[in-house]
Amino acid sequence: MEEEFHKVRRLPPYVFEQVNRLKASARSRGADIIDLGMGNPDLPTPKSIVDKLCEVVRDPRTHRYSSSRGIPGLRRAQANYYARRFGVKLDPETQIVATLGSKEGFANMAQAITAPGDVILCPNPTYPIHAFGFIMSGGVIRSLQAEPDAGFIPALERGVRHSIPKPLALILNYPSNPTAHVATLDFYKDVVAYAKKNDIIILSDLAYSEIYFDGNPPPSVLQVPGAIDITVEFTSMSKTFSMPGWRMGFAVGNERLIAALTRVKSYLDYGAFTPIQVAATTALNGDGADIAEVRDIYHRRRDVMVDSFGRAGWVIPAPAASMFAWAPIPGPFRHLGSLEFSKLLIEHADVAVAPGVGFGEHGDDFVRIALVENEHRIRQAARNIKRFFTSSAKQPNNVVPLAAHR
Repeated sequence: MEEEFHKVRRLPPYVFEQVNRLKASARSRGADIIDLGMGNPDLPTPKSIVDKLCEVVRDPRTHRYSSSRGIPGLRRAQANYYARRFGVKLDPETQIVATLGSKEGFANMAQAITAPGDVILCPNPTYPIHAFGFIMSGGVIRSLQAEPDAGFIPALERGVRHSIPKPLALILNYPSNPTAHVATLDFYKDVVAYAKKNDIIILSDLAYSEIYFDGNPPPSVLQVPGAIDITVEFTSMSKTFSMPGWRMGFAVGNERLIAALTRVKSYLDYGAFTPIQVAATTALNGDGADIAEVRDIYHRRRDVMVDSFGRAGWVIPAPAASMFAWAPIPGPFRHLGSLEFSKLLIEHADVAVAPGVGFGEHGDDFVRIALVENEHRIRQAARNIKRFFTSSAKQPNNVVPLAAHR
């Protein structure tokens, strides 16, 4: 009984837990940690959505089990959203299923379609569930570059050519978590054409579709004609409507794949609490003002972060979308790797970030910065980091030693 179970053995140590323990220890000693690590929105859910939840929850009939695939009105609202936003027509009965956030949708899709040994093409770095949902389901991950540029298709071709058996599925994530890369519709057209030619399923994570800046809305891969023949796309209301704890998302696309996911989910859960689904319907049917307000807040925070961190000596590229910045580790600290650098920031700057290695080994020269503190706190983080950089420059090798673990 002391030996770890098979699926648990396939999972690496959870990198973020090491940072979380150090963060909790610092707070227990009274440190004011500015937490830019976890992508946990700090903004309140819009009042109209909360009011609808409170209204519906008073009806005891809504306290019973719900449908795991989502109430009809919610699926219709999601179909209408795709029609307005992307010009994509979806059948609410056969091409949409509600999920408990996009993370649960990905994990259960992996359960639904993966046989032992199936090869999955996955960007590296990427959000952990994209890879580990399939690893826990018996699949094998083959890493691809994360950048949606001219090198992607050649990398995809190499991945297919050197994989035995032929890959089952390709994972896309744009706007990307953690890198904030954004794909173009032309990029999606090339990928869809290649995937259809080689009979590869596309699974697209579009959780950050509405968190974009500079007036450039990210497209959906389903806008490509014929993409729905091989594609399922996952969206989430967590960031768009500041509803992370509500656990509401969707999978949409190919009928056969949606049916497989629906069947697996029917064995595993009864779906989100009905009042949450009704409130989510209200959100999706809204006029978009709430979405625009959230987008504007993240836009301002992005600009403050890039400016204040830059003046502190840490130049960070401005992300075009998402609520994250993918920040290269400053030169004097790069040899430490992202985990040790993240620990140093907690110990000596009272700032928490997410180590890039937690998103894949190719992320180890970066950390992810989440825009989940207000502008004042972001400026304070920059001041703390500037003091740390100044003091570390006086140390041998420009590195402040990490305090011993307590």
